[in-house]
Amino acid sequence: MNHRLVRPLVAEFIGTMLFVFVGAGSVVANAASGNGLGITGIALAHGVGIGVLITMMMRISGGHLNPAVSLGVWLARKIDGKTLGSYIAVQLVGAVVGALLIKACFPANVARATSLGTPQMAAAMGLFTGIAIEALLTFFLVSAVLGTVVSVDAPSVGGFGVGLAIFTCILVGGGLTGAAMNPARAFGPALVAGDWYAQVVYWIGPLLGAAAAGAVWKLLLLPKDQTELG
Repeated sequence: MNHRLVRPLVAEFIGTMLFVFVGAGSVVANAASGNGLGITGIALAHGVGIGVLITMMMRISGGHLNPAVSLGVWLARKIDGKTLGSYIAVQLVGAVVGALLIKACFPANVARATSLGTPQMAAAMGLFTGIAIEALLTFFLVSAVLGTVVSVDAPSVGGFGVGLAIFTCILVGGGLTGAAMNPARAFGPALVAGDWYAQVVYWIGPLLGAAAAGAVWKLLLLPKDQTELG
């Protein structure tokens, strides 16, 4: 076993598992407490959780914990295609395990009612509008990753700049699309709960937003000597 190759994959698996457990779990906990957390509490759980997890894992794997982030980082030429594929695979598996932990830990009736924290579209939200919102929010998120974690000019704030971005995005978009910004975050609970409603929104939107952010940062914002692998 090549320890150098395995460590990043284990970090991405564990980090994504814990993020889904904390993030989706906060949605279930909110329902169990009669909306005791509210949108602000859910946003804080996601934002603080991802901030801690990225800070834990960033020196091991980069702390992506999100297929959209991995795509954006790949487009910025900071990882190669093999790493992209392996990261996405373990992120999705980690997300499923995180959702299984929610199912095991929370009351069954509340878990079913919330589909284990699967992101939900507002009733009046159309498919294309939902995709556009997820794309815009993910553009912000991936830009935060590239600007505060990936760039060698990034300030020494660990993952908390990204956490603040997620907190802000959930406050803005949580009531519209759930503000997933992360295909794994949507996929894991959806698979375990069997709730696939509007799942396409949580793949197309984040991947489009991540692609746009990766291209903008590679072409315009990262110095040329920072857009090569290494």
